[in-house]
Amino acid sequence: MLLHIPRILSPEKAAEIRGRLEAADWADGRETVGPQGARVKRNHQLPDASPLKAELGQMVLDALQASPLFFAAALPLRILPPRFNRYTGGGQYGFHVDGSVMRQADGSHIRSDVSCTLFLNDPDDYDGGELIIADTYGEHEVTLPAGDALVYPSSSLHRVAPVTRGARIASFFWIQSMVRDDARRRMLFEMDTSIQKLIADGADEGATLQLTGVYHNLLRSWAET
Repeated sequence: MLLHIPRILSPEKAAEIRGRLEAADWADGRETVGPQGARVKRNHQLPDASPLKAELGQMVLDALQASPLFFAAALPLRILPPRFNRYTGGGQYGFHVDGSVMRQADGSHIRSDVSCTLFLNDPDDYDGGELIIADTYGEHEVTLPAGDALVYPSSSLHRVAPVTRGARIASFFWIQSMVRDDARRRMLFEMDTSIQKLIADGADEGATLQLTGVYHNLLRSWAET
């Protein structure tokens, strides 16, 4: 499921994070990928050991916890601490699939079910830099306002187009979902959003209660905790 989630961060909070990153010590982004990814990756990232990465990453995690839409779409069980990258001067990341298992700082691992890119500056700040995701319907090009996020299956083939003007700055991270299968997550998300609309529209209380029960019983059946 490909989903745009608006205003994970307010414009003010996105600007605050962006300002903190202006003076950051960036590292070659190829340091965090294997040989295959290194051949097509040309960007900069905050080093994993950076105290600034940890501080800003916690700000992102706090914002995610306040987003019901993010929770409904991703059904997060574990989230890899957010990372930060910058593309400039022709920087790009060719087509790739995210690794299936991600190692955390404490040596534990999480399975990557859902990928998320949180945009930290507006598309007017740069040229290029589209997040391009390929699926059976073709290629989808995405650039979003500062503070907005895109979630998509980690199994997706995707790339970042070259940035030819300015700098594209973002946070990115992976989620291990309580529901591993993307089709089941989509079904639950669509059911949840339908229930919320029915409640808002004043639909029959007994019917919405029954449908809510179906949602939770499906989640109970499919969830891994």
